[in-house]
Amino acid sequence: MASSSTPKAATRASVLCTGIGVQDIVLRMQQFPPPGGKVMADDFIIVSGGCAVNAAIAISRLGGTAHYAGPLGDVNDAVSNQLMAAMKNEGIGTAGVVRIKGAKAPVSGIMIDAAGERTIATYRDRRVEMAKPADPEAVLKGVTAVLADNRFPDFVQPICEAARRQRLLIVLDADRPTVESHPLFAIATHVIFSSECLRETTDRTDLGAGLQRIASLTKAFVAVSNGPDDVIYIGDGVVRRAPVFSVKAVDTLAAGDVFHAGFTLALAEGRDELAALRFGAAAAALKCTRFGGSDGAPYRAEVEAFLAAA
Repeated sequence: MASSSTPKAATRASVLCTGIGVQDIVLRMQQFPPPGGKVMADDFIIVSGGCAVNAAIAISRLGGTAHYAGPLGDVNDAVSNQLMAAMKNEGIGTAGVVRIKGAKAPVSGIMIDAAGERTIATYRDRRVEMAKPADPEAVLKGVTAVLADNRFPDFVQPICEAARRQRLLIVLDADRPTVESHPLFAIATHVIFSSECLRETTDRTDLGAGLQRIASLTKAFVAVSNGPDDVIYIGDGVVRRAPVFSVKAVDTLAAGDVFHAGFTLALAEGRDELAALRFGAAAAALKCTRFGGSDGAPYRAEVEAFLAAA
């Protein structure tokens, strides 16, 4: 889908997305089955998934130049090959992919109910989870910004450290609960938590209090997304709120990843944090109105039209 407002190739921000890639097998149904029970699905789709791959797809559709660096399975692994082909189809660079001999790519089985809520079971090969990048400096060539998730910290941390040495913009998608002192929080220039990750990491139920705790440990801009509720962030040492958009949710799968993608791309294009939060929130809102995980990620023209109408 072309857009007259999409940046020209020569001026596009180039973003490296690094972290987890997964194949999502998604079933849509009216309600989840009870334990031991069965239900009929209304629809299903098999799509690319995982925080970093979802974000790369969104960045490419939003007008950025997207690259993916992450570990996948063996060169003979069918799922890994399908993920590679899908990324190529979306125009995503994959020079930073590391194929792990004998391993399989991660796979998620996902059920989505009529309210757009989801239940997820994921298979992950430990050999993939423990992989490291071959050449962190090389994957950053020509890159404007890095968007990393913390699902595979052994892989993403060396890349983020190299990006820090090059004084690049580094956005961390803090999705996996960890410890407050994790080095990625100090390396990143911006840390955006999921509400679940922030609560479990800081052991604080109040999101503002959790953000203040993290802000005392890092110089990064910190914020937390909270589903359909306002994004909470720290500005000038004070807990503040950035409103999101109210939509009828059909499928929330990949919405957080689209939000991070929009936020990072907007920053890389020169917008400030508040404008970037708004752009990311608009992209995520549109994604929520569509079934199909990453397949529902919007294009640039759609987001700009949505923002103009709002």
